[in-house]
Amino acid sequence: MTAVSMGIPTLRLSTPSATDDRPDEPLLLDRFGRVARDLRISITEKCSLRCTYCMPAEGLPAIAPEKLLSAAEIARVVGIAVHRLGIQDVRFTGGEPLVRRDLVDIVARCSAAAPGVSMAMTTNAIGLDRRARSLAEAGLTRVNVSLDTVDRRHFETLTRRDRLPAVMAGIDGALAEGLSPVKINAVLMPETLHGATDLLAWCLDRGVRLRFIEQMPLDADHEWDRSSMVDAETLLDVLGRRFDLTEVGRDDPSAPAEEWEVDGGPSTVGIIASVTRSFCSDCDRTRLTAEGTVRSCLFSDTETDIRGALRGGATDEEIADLWRGAMWNKWAGHGIDAEGFEPPARSMGAIGG
Repeated sequence: MTAVSMGIPTLRLSTPSATDDRPDEPLLLDRFGRVARDLRISITEKCSLRCTYCMPAEGLPAIAPEKLLSAAEIARVVGIAVHRLGIQDVRFTGGEPLVRRDLVDIVARCSAAAPGVSMAMTTNAIGLDRRARSLAEAGLTRVNVSLDTVDRRHFETLTRRDRLPAVMAGIDGALAEGLSPVKINAVLMPETLHGATDLLAWCLDRGVRLRFIEQMPLDADHEWDRSSMVDAETLLDVLGRRFDLTEVGRDDPSAPAEEWEVDGGPSTVGIIASVTRSFCSDCDRTRLTAEGTVRSCLFSDTETDIRGALRGGATDEEIADLWRGAMWNKWAGHGIDAEGFEPPARSMGAIGG
């Protein structure tokens, strides 16, 4: 195992080991019986915002262009993931995916490499109104938009940018082009709790789905504190003062969000209680960083180099085997409650959500 610098904090880059006991199984199986079917691909470290829980004010250290996977390489990876490893859903993340000028080409190539597979994107929606049509034509099917407040002044404080009107225009653009369902992801923090009901009301009016997410220790400044985080129960108490909520639960055990029907339905609000109601035992995700390394868990800093194999002449099956080995050694869970827990070196902005 070798410590290497990949543009963002030093990581442990390794070739998967201890896989002799892995069964002859083509899917992305781990030691705990979970199978990864959901692929998250970070395509850049750059972002047009500087959210306090995600990035430092100055942004993340730049990744040299030659270290990023190209559109053709990303498409090849997606083809391998779908046809050899059983991936059923693909999501493009960042940083901010819309920052990449070749995003439409990436989506088009991946759609061609894996026809019929859902192609989604997590975005802050800035500029999405101008690109929604071309992305939909390229094969993008839906978007998740990160939005923590509908108060413009509060948005500027949280993101260090006065860009709320641009985000709202992007959401409208996605709706107009049928990139649905549009889902809104809002990170729960003490400073956003008071505006949670207004955000839910806004989403209900717009016909978009809102999901609140418990804040995890993935902030760039490592200031997360379990004692001050807002948990799902606190949020439900606040929302319940304005709305009638009826618990629905999860349709899919691997879905991160638990759902509550709002005011008798049909609209719902979701809560992803990553910390207090961990769903690690049902996790079905695998991640590829912008530099082309497989990351089996958000909280594991051990990464497996796929880029080197792609550029070194490896066959598709050899790359698939590297990926299988990486996932076989996936952790049982994030371990946030364990004594001696240490957050990962990379922040959420560097990993991709």
